[in-house]
Amino acid sequence: MNNLFKDVDLVIFDLDGTLYEDTDHFDYYADTLAKELSEETQERFFTDYKEMKKGNHIVSIGKAYDVKNDYVIEVDPFKGHVEKVHRWNGEEVPATEWENLYPSPVSYDFDQLIAIGDGWWLPNVAARHYGISDPQPAYDATKEYMATEHFSLTVIEGLREGLLSLKEKKSVVLLTNSTEDDVERLLHLLQLEGVFHEVITSARKPQYTKQRFEEIIARYNTSPEKTLSIGDNYLNEIIPAQTLGMKSIYIDLEEGAMTFGDVKVRSISNLIEQMKEA
Repeated sequence: MNNLFKDVDLVIFDLDGTLYEDTDHFDYYADTLAKELSEETQERFFTDYKEMKKGNHIVSIGKAYDVKNDYVIEVDPFKGHVEKVHRWNGEEVPATEWENLYPSPVSYDFDQLIAIGDGWWLPNVAARHYGISDPQPAYDATKEYMATEHFSLTVIEGLREGLLSLKEKKSVVLLTNSTEDDVERLLHLLQLEGVFHEVITSARKPQYTKQRFEEIIARYNTSPEKTLSIGDNYLNEIIPAQTLGMKSIYIDLEEGAMTFGDVKVRSISNLIEQMKEA
């Protein structure tokens, strides 16, 4: 695997789903959402959710979901035009039935048209399909759970050392949608305090990803070609980076079929030795 760290001056990391591998909080989110459903509907919800995680469902990371029409949509990630549309059961919808619904490029509002960018969105989309109109309370409850002593994260062996080694040779920045208090707590749990030159919270990705990237690149006096973005959400961290001409590494915890970025790896742990050799 090509060591992209050697070719850059600046590395921008995501946090959630990137610097830790645990996915239990996605299941907690699903369990919390399911409490709003009837017992019979819960069974169908969990059946679909489990199949999504296995990669056996029409809903998968890299696609989008149209809440109103209950369509699962494949969108060209760069040009933004719809390529295919399927019903929830996997049946393909003829183009004549949807071609006037989606202007190109499509615009995600994450309410009626949802880009399924990472593991958070699988239970969210399943919940919307089964009639939950507002998943936000369940999401808030999950974030509150993640702030308690009952939630723990697995410290990735060697990651701190790898990042500190990288920091000696490159500019290293953390850019995350999480709030400042969440980030402080997570970095403490992960034993990653003090490993970044800069920590930027509440980044509002993907709406402002390109703007944030451009600001960071200017601040560190480098160029897009000499900047590397690493993250688990193709829409938040990978597509905007490639649009700007940056390098990118896609962390795919679910090991799905979709391939984004210059390199795809299962875990940040796969990159530790490359950080040390940069």
